[in-house]
Amino acid sequence: MHDIKLIRSDAASFDAAMARRGLPPVADSILVLDGQRRAALTALQEKQARRNGLAREVGQGKRTGADTSALEAEATKLRGEMEELESEAAELEHTVKAALDRLPNVLDADVPDGTEEADNVEIKRWGKWAKNFEFTPKQHFELGEALGLMDFETAAKIAGARFTILRGALARLERALGQFMLDLHTTEHGYVEHIVPSLVNDATAYGTGQLPKFAEDLFHTTDGRWLIPTAEVPLTNMVAGEILAEKSLPLRFTALTDCYRSEAGAAGRDTRGMLRQHQFRKVELVSIAHPNESDAEHERMTRCAETVLERLDLPYRRVVLCTADTGFGATKTFDLEVWLPGQGMWREISSCSNTRAFQSRRMNARFRASTDAKSVAHLHTLNGSGVAVGRALIAVMENYQTETDGIIIPEVLRPYMGGMATL
Repeated sequence: MHDIKLIRSDAASFDAAMARRGLPPVADSILVLDGQRRAALTALQEKQARRNGLAREVGQGKRTGADTSALEAEATKLRGEMEELESEAAELEHTVKAALDRLPNVLDADVPDGTEEADNVEIKRWGKWAKNFEFTPKQHFELGEALGLMDFETAAKIAGARFTILRGALARLERALGQFMLDLHTTEHGYVEHIVPSLVNDATAYGTGQLPKFAEDLFHTTDGRWLIPTAEVPLTNMVAGEILAEKSLPLRFTALTDCYRSEAGAAGRDTRGMLRQHQFRKVELVSIAHPNESDAEHERMTRCAETVLERLDLPYRRVVLCTADTGFGATKTFDLEVWLPGQGMWREISSCSNTRAFQSRRMNARFRASTDAKSVAHLHTLNGSGVAVGRALIAVMENYQTETDGIIIPEVLRPYMGGMATL
């Protein structure tokens, strides 16, 4: 959410920032509504002052036996006018807030301009991504079905499209990946593990920017709750409404959860396999940071995700997303894309974003400066995948496949697999 004071101070700059997002000028229309709201509040204050004065005059008149009927009539009229102004101001405040709620975050100046995914800029590349197989590598779903450990038909029977059943050693391998990631992030990277609700209320979904704009991308329950699209939602909202001590920052949270997405608008995309599912597992990283430290925290978080892929010896590249591809709440995003030899292409496996104060303003999450007890400011929040477990499974299957459709288990996962070396 945006600070209306910043829009008032430089409307042209705000419109320029929204133009980078492909949006038309909006500042003037918002400021007109905001001006009307402020005028209504000013008029309300003036009438309240007059009403207070009338109350004193009526009291004095009654003490002296004077006729106060005209004063009381004026006070009654003022009360009605004040109720109308209160209603008008509240309605205008709601309208301004609704307009701001649907506007994306202001992008960092160094985010590359672009109109599509192809305009994202590669920053680095790691690993032997052009590995030469002595056979034609298969895609993960071909391998999983050949092993009899990946079942799409039964999943479709019991739940519909975009679901998968994993069996036996392949199910254990996915579990091993999640455990490995959590152990790495908690023992080496300083994140605190949490088990969080998979269902959240409206306020929580609003706090991280899922509502109101992306309601169709979520699953909604009959009792008014929302299934989480990522653990970012409950983890970040743990500081909603709080004022933290500056010395407690940064806070670093992690969780392994099931995630649920309706995949609205994804018809026809990745219909084979388990790349794009309604339900999937992901290890999420969330940082609550001091504004002066959020850029460094963004780099640190991304490196934590990269370490997962390096320990698994999976080839990846880091890209910075262009203006058209950066998410609604982010000021800047690094994507990590893993190489899938079966597909012969890079696919996203982690996305690490700095939202600065965009989410904390929605959540009213702040911190108090150590040097000035009266100084309170909004926190910066960051989130990233550390990493998507299902996609990591796909990457392991495709990069570690053998000519006989077996899967070599990466060394770091073997302790979690009871010493098993191959599937």
